[in-house]
Amino acid sequence: MGLLEKIEKQKLLQQKEAAPEEVKHTGRRFDAHENLKAKIHQKIIDEINKQKIEVQGREISAEIFSLIEGIVNSEAEDINILERNKLSEAILDEIVGYGPLEVLLRDSTVSEIMVNGPHKVYIEKDGKIQLSEVGFKDNEHVMNIIDRIVSSVGRHIDESSPMVDARLHDGSRVNAVIPPLSLVGPVITIRTFSKTPITVEQLLEFGSLSKKMVAFLEACVEGKLNIIVSGGTGSGKTTLLNVLSGFIPANERIITIEDAAELQLLQEHVITLESRPANLEDKGQITIRQLVKNSLRMRPDRIIVGEVRSSETLDMLQAMNTGHDGSLTTIHANSPRDSLSRIETMILMTGMDLPLRAIREQVSSAIDLIVQQSRLRDGTRKVLYITEVNGMEGDTIIMQDIFKYETSGELDSKGKFKGQFISTGVRPHCLEKLINSGVKVNYGWFKKE
Repeated sequence: MGLLEKIEKQKLLQQKEAAPEEVKHTGRRFDAHENLKAKIHQKIIDEINKQKIEVQGREISAEIFSLIEGIVNSEAEDINILERNKLSEAILDEIVGYGPLEVLLRDSTVSEIMVNGPHKVYIEKDGKIQLSEVGFKDNEHVMNIIDRIVSSVGRHIDESSPMVDARLHDGSRVNAVIPPLSLVGPVITIRTFSKTPITVEQLLEFGSLSKKMVAFLEACVEGKLNIIVSGGTGSGKTTLLNVLSGFIPANERIITIEDAAELQLLQEHVITLESRPANLEDKGQITIRQLVKNSLRMRPDRIIVGEVRSSETLDMLQAMNTGHDGSLTTIHANSPRDSLSRIETMILMTGMDLPLRAIREQVSSAIDLIVQQSRLRDGTRKVLYITEVNGMEGDTIIMQDIFKYETSGELDSKGKFKGQFISTGVRPHCLEKLINSGVKVNYGWFKKE
């Protein structure tokens, strides 16, 4: 093959890849009625504007539904009733929902949605990432959906402010990045949450932890120990924090503080606070740190911070050390020891001129327990360690593992790791505090296995 022939062949391949209808290899479901849908969609929008029909967010009025049904039936006479119904549903999603994302948001088995430009939409199912069958028409289509999401919560995104955090009506967390920061087109990442909170029974069923670990953690929460849930991104920290929060007695006043409200507490006396970013004039920002400080004036029995990642760490530790026992939070770290190192680093980032030993003394006296959560390579999420913080020895914080997960690295017939949760045989020092708080303790929890 000559050089010119090679160049022509390469051009043909590039054109084929660039053509919008040839996107089946990327996972996108090819829609033979794309042009028809666009035409009907525009007619419906024109009619809504003409009749001045009010579209209130995702609320589907009978007037809009009958309008869509009527126009689809008249414009798409040559396609069967099943295809017409699908077309009506897709158009409805475009008008009052989040377009192609709606089918994924309705799927309870999808825990994460990742839009990498218009033609590549990945999802996470059962802990594994896979390419979905849905897609967008073009970059503008993705941008329209992003605008709809962020405007519903009073946020703004454009070239001057090309990143945004927001949340959907159901509490799902959304992050969007647009060009010029993203070179693949608009990118959306959605962390979805179950409509009903995950229960401790479900975690046991999933094999995330053992019954002994649950019983011990329940006693620790009731006994007002300060607990940190540590883990990587997507490891299930918030889910576990929500489960632990469920052990808090119903007669206590709980204040939750988050960047985006995700916790779903079932107790009645719960105050939910959410941070706020700066507006277009770079004013009006309310940080997690400010909310933590303010919460101390709100007579809390419990303070739950969704995640500490900055200067609020110091205020959280001070709260734990000044009578606000039973506080709960999460942190990004790969091990219990790493989580303490991160806390030290975040305190130093506040600009406080404190010696390292003073910081470590405050950390060791404030934190009682670290629960290490992880997502394994087989897609499962497990509690790898429950570790007690036992004060200082010299300049080092002393820790001991109470429970841990051990695996041989072998896979079973379902592709899951073979392993077991074991007690290390160590009786934690916190038992005395639990007993003095009137919490029942079973020494059989700590029998070495």
